[in-house]
Amino acid sequence: MPFTHRRLSSCYGFFAVAALAATAPSRVVVAQNVMDAKSAGYLRDQYLADMDTVHRKITALANAIPAERYSWRPAQGVRTVSEVLMHVASEWFFYGPQSIGGKPPADFGPPNEALPKLEKDFTKKSQVLEQLDKGWAYFVSQMKAADASKLTGRYQPWNSTLAEAAFGMTGDQHEHLGQLIAYARSVGVTPPWSK
Repeated sequence: MPFTHRRLSSCYGFFAVAALAATAPSRVVVAQNVMDAKSAGYLRDQYLADMDTVHRKITALANAIPAERYSWRPAQGVRTVSEVLMHVASEWFFYGPQSIGGKPPADFGPPNEALPKLEKDFTKKSQVLEQLDKGWAYFVSQMKAADASKLTGRYQPWNSTLAEAAFGMTGDQHEHLGQLIAYARSVGVTPPWSK
């Protein structure tokens, strides 16, 4: 999807709200609990919009990389293509929902077991694509269900603000997108949006 004026305006709005929250004097932050529910709702929506951009590109790469290259890794001890994609899916199931005070799926299990298990159990392209779809759908449902009035200050389980959580998650996701772009190019796949 091309980077449209509407998309650019959304990004500017996201960064303006986040910059305001980050630069507000500390006494104002404490007194106003960082932002009101309307601002928190706007920031949550922009956070989801940015994550959706990353999601679409990661999914495009997952579809473009041939099934026989899913076991490729750049070096010993480094994640394979399928493991990186499953790592991303696991973040959509677990850390993404937590970033807005949500919970992972009830049957997810303890993260120290569930997260590595996903990377090892789902290695075939069809399985990985299915888990990416499920993880993304779960993350979106948690984002849409998040009560903006509960995201105005610090909240659990991370004791973070919405701006901190959003920047942390989107930064991590963009890093994985860059990793997957490098992986794709290493196996001879040009990212579909840059052809």
